[in-house]
Amino acid sequence: MYRALYRVWRPQRFDEIVGQQMITQTLKNAIMTHQTSHAYLFTGPRGTGKTSAAKIFAKAINCHHLVDGEPCNECESCQAITKGQMNDVIEIDAASNNGVEEIRDIRDKAKYAPTQADYKVYIIDEVHMLSTGAFNALLKTLEEPPANVIFILATTEPHKIPLTIISRTQRFDFRRITAKDSYDRMVYILQQKKVDYDEKALRVIAQAAEGGMRDALSILDQVISFGDNTVTLDDALMVTGSVTKKLLADYVEEVTSHDTKPALETMRQILQEGKDANRFIEDLISYTRDVLLYQQAPEMVDSVAMGEDDQRFADFAKQIDAEVLYQMIKTLNDVQQQMRFTTHPDVYLEVLTVKLSQLEVPTTAVAAPSAATNPDDPTIQKLAAKVDNLQSELSTLKTNGGPAAATKPVRTRPSNGPVVKKVNVSQIYPILGAATKDDLLKVRDVWADLMNILSVTQRALMHVAKPVAASGEGVVVAFDYAFLYQKAIDDQVLMDALGNGLDRLMGQAPKIVCVPKEQWPELRKDYLATHQPEGAATQQAPQKTPVVDEAEKRFGDLVEVKPD
Repeated sequence: MYRALYRVWRPQRFDEIVGQQMITQTLKNAIMTHQTSHAYLFTGPRGTGKTSAAKIFAKAINCHHLVDGEPCNECESCQAITKGQMNDVIEIDAASNNGVEEIRDIRDKAKYAPTQADYKVYIIDEVHMLSTGAFNALLKTLEEPPANVIFILATTEPHKIPLTIISRTQRFDFRRITAKDSYDRMVYILQQKKVDYDEKALRVIAQAAEGGMRDALSILDQVISFGDNTVTLDDALMVTGSVTKKLLADYVEEVTSHDTKPALETMRQILQEGKDANRFIEDLISYTRDVLLYQQAPEMVDSVAMGEDDQRFADFAKQIDAEVLYQMIKTLNDVQQQMRFTTHPDVYLEVLTVKLSQLEVPTTAVAAPSAATNPDDPTIQKLAAKVDNLQSELSTLKTNGGPAAATKPVRTRPSNGPVVKKVNVSQIYPILGAATKDDLLKVRDVWADLMNILSVTQRALMHVAKPVAASGEGVVVAFDYAFLYQKAIDDQVLMDALGNGLDRLMGQAPKIVCVPKEQWPELRKDYLATHQPEGAATQQAPQKTPVVDEAEKRFGDLVEVKPD
């Protein structure tokens, strides 16, 4: 009987788990030094090795022939667990056993000592599906765990698990597996099976798997069956519904060059080849994201993401303006949401193509002349002379005591970007009036968890932002870049997601107000100047000491000066 690849090649040792080296090494060290916990929480996307790691941990903790923290896989205990025949290793699917009675049954049976193994291990998969009553029943067991019992909870949605449960476990976050790691693993498996393959086909499969090793092997299984025990590029594209990197590059370059007609023809060619419209949008988002990442950190984008022509990808990334890519991702995301329930995806793709071709944002032409960056160019020299004159006039103005307001912009304009909206101080001042250090620390404590709740696109926007002030009713969030601040305040879906996330994590939904980081010190200074009680400055001035000054320099908002 044929067995699926992901079952045949399921990891049986920690070292065989792809892309999670930090987690597996930590677990091995804990086992070797006898410093294991009574409860673990494995979180992460599907197909990243959570359940496999739990089973390997169960084998290792009960194996008497460990080698560097790895189970031997040969002793009676290891083989029984591998075959699922060990009574003391119990795997439970919380999706179908999510009631209070099932968890109470586990709690009652956990009191009994293991019969075959040294430790009784409960692996509860998709634990976020448990009901509130079931979580409460589980909480009691985690508070007072029986001896020689270990719980391993696995989930794809950690934000749905009560914080009281999370705080009683050791949490390990399994990350998405990179396309390169998936590619390398598939190459190894095909070489072991002696199956011929096209490297480009494996690249397509690795991208389509979206960070899941199990998904990659399932797709590979289909391609092998479809291609009569060979793996070809055409078969991989057919099975995944993906678009070749060449067509994607053609399409993106055409829309960013405002060539609407060629872009429409490329899009129709893609559809005529039977490609899936939703998959096409996904591929476009991934390609655009990779270009954006390559501009900031080329080492983060591997050759699997670049496609067949690495040089073409690199050249395009150097020539396209980042603001164009931001607008493209937003537009693609909007269309993707609209296409979920349509029966005419071709119409949406045509409208999308026209819309992308007419984006009104500054862009560098794909075939930009090299003279534009030549310092000897007369145009560049004239501009440089004008800049020198302006700087000279500004210095003179400052020397003569000219009004500071003359050089103070009313609005912030990011380079090559639109005018950024002025900050609404009427929303910030009430928050500052009631702000406390404790409220700010509470928000900062849950900020990382809040980011995990957001979508990939939202997280990319928020990674340059952090809370700088908070009260019981609101939070002030500062953005490193003014144009990202502008994008955030215009994105109501993002604002709603942040509010809902804080409500879930903190039990309250404070109002979120955004500011550009460069304006924050001035806003805070203006507030203190206009809202300080009369005579307060005179009373507090004597309390200033070199120690306080140094502390404020180092810790800023977190410093609170109190009278003796």
